[in-house]
Amino acid sequence: MKVRPSVAIIENNHLLLMRYEYGSTQVYNLPGGNTDPGETLVGTLERELREELGIEIEVGSMLLTGEVILPQQKTDVLHCVFIAQVIGGIPILNPSETSALEIKWIPLSEINQLEMYPNVGAELQDVLFQNQLGKYVGKINQKWH
Repeated sequence: MKVRPSVAIIENNHLLLMRYEYGSTQVYNLPGGNTDPGETLVGTLERELREELGIEIEVGSMLLTGEVILPQQKTDVLHCVFIAQVIGGIPILNPSETSALEIKWIPLSEINQLEMYPNVGAELQDVLFQNQLGKYVGKINQKWH
């Protein structure tokens, strides 16, 4: 099982997401990525967001963890979602580092209606609105595209 850290960056009750298209389906990712050998989760997040969005972040507490287990994939993924804030720069996509089509600020009240990767919109709402930091959500109901 590989580990994929990601961040929830919230400003004015909106969550920063990266939009992708798979066929005719729009999928919204939490910013993050895969760790390089010898890299910490926080180090991975700092590097990935600097590369993909041109921003410096401060990573805070872990919000939630959960697994994506799909028979179509070669490996299962443990997702670790942290809260973070932008401390430098303005998020702008770097197309040489990501296949995302755009970044969007989505109201927190709407994230449970989106198809996300990891698909944790409702769980994020629970954690954020009920202040349940570090919640283990178990197997994440994830569609495969």
